[in-house]
Amino acid sequence: MSQHNKYSVLLPTYNERENLPIITWLLVKSFKEHDIDFEIIIIDDGSPDGTLEVAKGLQKVYGETRIVLRPRAGKLGLGTAYVHGLQHATGNFIIIMDADFSHHPKFIPEFIKKQEEQDFDIVTGTRYAHGGGVHGWDLRRKLTSRGANYLASVLLRPGISDLTGSFRLYKKEVLSRIISVTKSKGYVFQMEMMIRARQFNYSVSEVPITFVDRVFGESKLGADEIAMYLKGLFNLFLTT
Repeated sequence: MSQHNKYSVLLPTYNERENLPIITWLLVKSFKEHDIDFEIIIIDDGSPDGTLEVAKGLQKVYGETRIVLRPRAGKLGLGTAYVHGLQHATGNFIIIMDADFSHHPKFIPEFIKKQEEQDFDIVTGTRYAHGGGVHGWDLRRKLTSRGANYLASVLLRPGISDLTGSFRLYKKEVLSRIISVTKSKGYVFQMEMMIRARQFNYSVSEVPITFVDRVFGESKLGADEIAMYLKGLFNLFLTT
């Protein structure tokens, strides 16, 4: 691995007190095993379950240079969480992922290796390329996700197989530029980020990942989120 690079993990949290210690331990383990310089920026949005207190405990265990706490007063949205985290990131690469254990840190070294192959601007995890997959979803959830990605690929032609994924590696300046023009909320946010990347002619590569349904807590996908996704998708189709 390149010794001069530093990787900042942006980890937005809301009611993740059970998952946070596990994902943090796995992140630290993966980075140290591969001799990767890193920091984990935890952006907690006022979780009522005590997530921030757990994060403070993790900071004592791993140190303030590795675990950086940047909490906010309330739930302000994923996009603004990334902007907030970016303002405090000291790495030249940014990794975005979920804190609910659905994204396994073991894939991060593969992201880094892929990025270094051709100096890609973005590397994104895909559930739908050979070697990727999903565990823990029922048939309805799998069909919903497949259908969402298929519809998006037909309408938007993004050039990647998993447009709704949220496990990605960005060059810091690339993420900063893309996020500054991204307007969508919710599940459409990650999709628009890839469309903007295409508009700016950024190079994107994919790494197959295994997505695991959240270990603790409840999934946020419901009828309202699906309706919001469809509305956002057609809005992107009409405006990009």
